[in-house]
Amino acid sequence: MKFVIITSILLSSILMQDSTAQEKKQNNYSNVWMADQGDGTYKNPVLYADYSDPDAIRVGDDYYMTASSFNCIPGLPILHSKDLVNWKLIGYALSRQKPLEIYNNVQHGNGVWAPCIRFHKNEFYIYYPDPDFGIYVVKAKKAEGPWSEPVMVKEGKGLIDPTPLWDEDGKAYLGYAFAGSRAGVKSVLAVCSMNKDGLSANNDDVMIIDGHTDEPTIEGPKFYKRNGYYYIFAPAGGVATGWQTVMRAKNIFGPYEKRKVMEQGKTTVNGPHQGAWVQTQTGEDWFLHFQDQFAYGRVVHLQPMKWQQDWPVIGSDDDNDGIGEPVMGYKKPNVGKKTFPVATPPESDEFNNPKLGLQWQWHANPQITWGLPTSMGYYNLNCIPVPKDYNNLFDIPNLLLQKLPANEFTATTKITFNSRFDGEYTGLVIMGLDYSFLCLKQNEGKLFLSQKTALRSDKKGVESENKRIEIKDRTIYLQVKVKSGGICNFFYSEDGQKFNAIGDTFTAREGKWIGAKIGFLALREGVINDAGSVAIDWFRITD
Repeated sequence: MKFVIITSILLSSILMQDSTAQEKKQNNYSNVWMADQGDGTYKNPVLYADYSDPDAIRVGDDYYMTASSFNCIPGLPILHSKDLVNWKLIGYALSRQKPLEIYNNVQHGNGVWAPCIRFHKNEFYIYYPDPDFGIYVVKAKKAEGPWSEPVMVKEGKGLIDPTPLWDEDGKAYLGYAFAGSRAGVKSVLAVCSMNKDGLSANNDDVMIIDGHTDEPTIEGPKFYKRNGYYYIFAPAGGVATGWQTVMRAKNIFGPYEKRKVMEQGKTTVNGPHQGAWVQTQTGEDWFLHFQDQFAYGRVVHLQPMKWQQDWPVIGSDDDNDGIGEPVMGYKKPNVGKKTFPVATPPESDEFNNPKLGLQWQWHANPQITWGLPTSMGYYNLNCIPVPKDYNNLFDIPNLLLQKLPANEFTATTKITFNSRFDGEYTGLVIMGLDYSFLCLKQNEGKLFLSQKTALRSDKKGVESENKRIEIKDRTIYLQVKVKSGGICNFFYSEDGQKFNAIGDTFTAREGKWIGAKIGFLALREGVINDAGSVAIDWFRITD
């Protein structure tokens, strides 16, 4: 009897451990980057992924962030945190980008530029610019959605980086910048009034700064009000080389005085670029901003912030000159007596749910024929015909991709290629202005694996191909190991145990205003009425 009881306890313990392991796996915590150090401190970046132009707010005890998404769909990611360090991706505000006739095709570098999220009268607002059309707004009762269809707030080619402010008297205002590539004007910020519901801007625009002299390429404004001052936080000096400027005035239209409040200094954090001021429930001030890490995209840092004589100082000001420098680690924000579990955006995917994971995006508005989730434990990606004038992957919309999750990582996937005709191919790709992928292709009824690479794909760079290896089984394991600097090496396995190197070392490169991405393709040469497909069993990110 005693033996039975002990055995039962042991079995129960084993099951509990297995359950805990499964739960952790399902929660999809990152194995490659964790900002929370588990000892009351954190390290930067808090998001080692391409969440460009971040903006954030606090609503009660919850923090929400959004970021630029450019041509990637779904767009306008929504992230949630309880402590400004641990972030979960909870949804998107744009399921499709309009105008549809434009964004059903790849529009590299276009689409959603720097957005601004606000909470007003119990509703979430996100203002975002499309530099080719103007400034839009979407609204929602809950951050998870559903979000409204975009409404044009202010039409105008080259209007970017909108930031609203609702004043105490109920009046609403909109600050914004200009994209020189579209407007022919840059390094200028302007403010206009809006109607009270924030859905339509007026034509009473006033220039509040001309940055050509000492604030070149000033952009990304963020509007706030504190102690009777109107504040505009705005980076200047360029994405990879600039600094944070803050402007303040007693009148919404100025005149504004300005001060540099953070710069790279002696640190390794180049930029540091635009972001968001957030105040905790306990009155602490923090600033989220991005750093351009090129192939890895624009990663997100969290900086302590303090006020001195009604001017903010961001980061660490060791020489007391009023200009802070970024910190690489710090004590976690004080959000009250509670502590919260570790959280990271999703990376790995077992494809066990009949719904595509939030980490995945396409390069254009998705079409139902591209692929579908299943209830059979895999994602089904169809081999879509390439255009007749196909040159490389740069203009292919049906690439299923996600952000690079860390400086170093290994990505492994198990797929089954259900090709039906010669000329159909699939593979695992590192995608950017330069790209490389493992190509599994049917030729003369047989399957062959090779590495294909294209440099300067945006300039019509032609794909090169390494030696082909015949593959006997339709099920195969593909792998890429990424080292610091975006150095990529590819591997394959036919049994999931022994991995063999294939091809040449490849150095990842950023895309158009975005970091490099990793994911899948499924294509074919020519049109057929029953194309092949690839069943993606799982995709795992490990260290």
